[in-house]
Amino acid sequence: MSQPFHLHAGSVPLLISMPHAGTVIAPEVAAQMLPVAQEKADTDWHLPLLYNMAQQLGASTIVAEYSRYVIDLNRAPDNASLYPGQDTTGLCPVDTFHKQALYAPENLPSADEVQRRIAAYWQPYHQQLQTELERLLDLHGHVVLWDAHSIASVVPRFFEGKLPDLNFGTADQQSCSPDLQRALQQALTQRSQQSATALTYSHVFNGRFKGGYITRNYGQPRRHIHAVQLEMSQCVYMNEAAPYAYRPDLAAQVQPLLNELLQVCIHFARGAAA
Repeated sequence: MSQPFHLHAGSVPLLISMPHAGTVIAPEVAAQMLPVAQEKADTDWHLPLLYNMAQQLGASTIVAEYSRYVIDLNRAPDNASLYPGQDTTGLCPVDTFHKQALYAPENLPSADEVQRRIAAYWQPYHQQLQTELERLLDLHGHVVLWDAHSIASVVPRFFEGKLPDLNFGTADQQSCSPDLQRALQQALTQRSQQSATALTYSHVFNGRFKGGYITRNYGQPRRHIHAVQLEMSQCVYMNEAAPYAYRPDLAAQVQPLLNELLQVCIHFARGAAA
């Protein structure tokens, strides 16, 4: 089995997590699934490429190797719903965002199979994430966890209409200091005011997406660990139809803003620790 994650240990107080960027489905899991699973349509496509400024900034990164169809690393291990009363996919998803079945009824993951996947894929990712956060916290006194996601801009199952371009989640300001959220909001506002010709992106904080398990579990401002989730509409940087091609022309327009927002996080952590 391949390593469940790829870690780059950085030097600044920022860890970027990409739990849904993986595309591998192990043969023993693929054998249980229907062919539609191989399209991996609900992947957070191309995020390591989009965030190619991370290492230059000195940030740590942790990127999942395996597809969210195998196990969803941004769900609680007890499969508790992130949004009670709303439709959502689970820890071991049984269908796609468009409700296409991933398994024949007789091949649905058993309780034992779910526990096997937790041990093989979920626990290693989260153990490494926790270890890296603690390392950075020990080094710097404060650390920011940036949980990077992307999603098709129109998914009727989960929300009406089209998503804003940038969907930030801070668990209603419970997963990070309000000062960090204000700093990010200020950076977004200033960018839109800098030039009439500057490309701006619509955004919302704690709208349809308030942050998943990773943001809510690891964001502990009282311990000086601040977590922010960004769910980016994929139309901002790629083609949303198969084969889900990366669009360097679009990505090049949003990457300066991403770079600026990540620098805001680093500056916040350093300032908070001063």
